[in-house]
Amino acid sequence: MPLTRLPLTDTRFLFRPVSTEFVAVLEQLRPDDWLRPTMAGTWRVRDVVAHLVDGMLRRLSFHRDGLTPPRPARSLTNDRDFVAFINDLNAQWVAVSNRFSPRVLTNLFSSAGSELADFMEQLPLDAPALFPVSWAGETVSEGWFDVGREFTELWHHQAQVRAAVGIDSLQDPRYLRAVLELAVRGLPHAYRNVLASHGTTVSLVVVGPSGGTWTLARESEHWTISEGEGDNPDARITVSEDAAWRLLFNALSEAEAIREARITGNRDLAMPMLASRSVIV
Repeated sequence: MPLTRLPLTDTRFLFRPVSTEFVAVLEQLRPDDWLRPTMAGTWRVRDVVAHLVDGMLRRLSFHRDGLTPPRPARSLTNDRDFVAFINDLNAQWVAVSNRFSPRVLTNLFSSAGSELADFMEQLPLDAPALFPVSWAGETVSEGWFDVGREFTELWHHQAQVRAAVGIDSLQDPRYLRAVLELAVRGLPHAYRNVLASHGTTVSLVVVGPSGGTWTLARESEHWTISEGEGDNPDARITVSEDAAWRLLFNALSEAEAIREARITGNRDLAMPMLASRSVIV
């Protein structure tokens, strides 16, 4: 499969079906299901759902309604400050959400999800981005990528809840395929400090109905990402589609990733792939 430029990934019309199916999941949960641990750190199912509601309400407020985001209490001078700021915002809402019943959280998600889908579906594909996609190393992003990043949030958090309560993943492969197409765009940033000679390539092969093959290539001063695989990559990492999303969305430790992945070629070149994350961490 020759190398080709990554396609633009249009997720505007994927929010509604994924949100609708997730509401059906939430409506069938038992009271104890809401307290089950998830792969999202210390968050329980109810915390993950609350976080999704928070993200949707923020997006509607800041993007649709034009509300100026509140300024941080202190200046953000580096990536560590930014991550701490985002973590604090998330933790504040999750703490408040402990006052909400599962029914209230479900209704909030249903309402916010419907409004967000309405908004996303009417956006022009070339609309300006609200925020740059920081995990891809961008200070300015195209609008479709910002929207796509929002979709990856919805998809991977609903997947965390499904896994926690033992409900099968979404069956339509186009949803996870879109998530993977977006997530691999963060790989050049993940490799930014990896030195290699011009023309060095590292391929990621994701196996499954939503899978594909992507290749990082070293140019003179940076890495690029393409779809496909050229002849004889210097390193190749092969993983299942389930392991791929868990890896890229911070649900696999490096040790777990090593067990899940099959690596051929230069192992040192492959290892940064297993530490890559397409979320703010």
